[in-house]
Amino acid sequence: MNAANRGSVEQPQRDADDATRVIDAITPARIEATARLIAPHIRRTPIIAIEGADLGLAVRRVVFKLEFTQHAGSFKVRGAFCNMLSREASQAGIVAASGGNHGAAVAFAAQRLGRRATVFVPSVASPTKIEQIRAYGADLRIAGDRYADALAASETFMQQTGALPIHAYDQIETMLGQGTVGLEFEQDAPALDALVVSVGGGGLIAGMAAWYRGRTPVIGVEPQLAPTLTRALQAGEPVDAPAGGIAADSLAPRRVGTLVFPIAQRYVAQTVLVSDDAIRAAQHTLWRVQRVVTEPGGAAAFAALANGALRIPAHATVGVLLCGANTTAVRFD
Repeated sequence: MNAANRGSVEQPQRDADDATRVIDAITPARIEATARLIAPHIRRTPIIAIEGADLGLAVRRVVFKLEFTQHAGSFKVRGAFCNMLSREASQAGIVAASGGNHGAAVAFAAQRLGRRATVFVPSVASPTKIEQIRAYGADLRIAGDRYADALAASETFMQQTGALPIHAYDQIETMLGQGTVGLEFEQDAPALDALVVSVGGGGLIAGMAAWYRGRTPVIGVEPQLAPTLTRALQAGEPVDAPAGGIAADSLAPRRVGTLVFPIAQRYVAQTVLVSDDAIRAAQHTLWRVQRVVTEPGGAAAFAALANGALRIPAHATVGVLLCGANTTAVRFD
């Protein structure tokens, strides 16, 4: 067999071996250990069960996990603390790229642990999130128009300074931290028929799906204008996707994470796409019925139920993660 043929045979095996290593690194046992590690630094967020009829739905019941009540307004602090508590610190501090929520989480965790943080965000980041990152004491820098631009700038900064990088989604420690959301959800609501989660780069859904490992179907929801995981699953590998829409600051990376993908491919039951109009309508319904304010990215999962994009049997109890509160969508006069 010539060298070219050997390469064509060996590459799929290397890819399969890499996928197995990633899957083996994000286990329920390691997620449990991570939960113990970060417990002193995070909030255990509550759940609330609402009858489907009260939400205008045919399903029996919806169980919301109110992760938007987490420190810094999102689940992202879980991964941020896991990184900082389990990796060796750098004298140059910490660097992160973010559409907003990850940056706020890293800034918050760094402030709590006495670390120095530099956060790169794109110009699309909301003023609310930019203000929040600065309020937590991080050195905030705006780089480019999209998350990919901010990520490239953060990588250059890391190479120049030696700062410790904390990736928003494509990192083992980040996924382990986000997987603790699944652990809590199953402990507090063990009888779900399905669990619906918004998807950006995929760190959250990968961590949660790695926790459940098929015991409960985990379903991803993405904006139609940012079908990152959907495109990857169709292609069989991470590929570039559009990165627009109302939730572009939280659910629109250019492509799903390389480490995220094998976990999602194995354990995510399906993905569903929703329109910007459906996300806005879901935000209004959550406010009207629950008096809950979520940012567009945080409401996308519920949008898939509310507009019928996701078909669920009428007898089902469905878990929905509400995971972002960094918005000025409601004004209080």
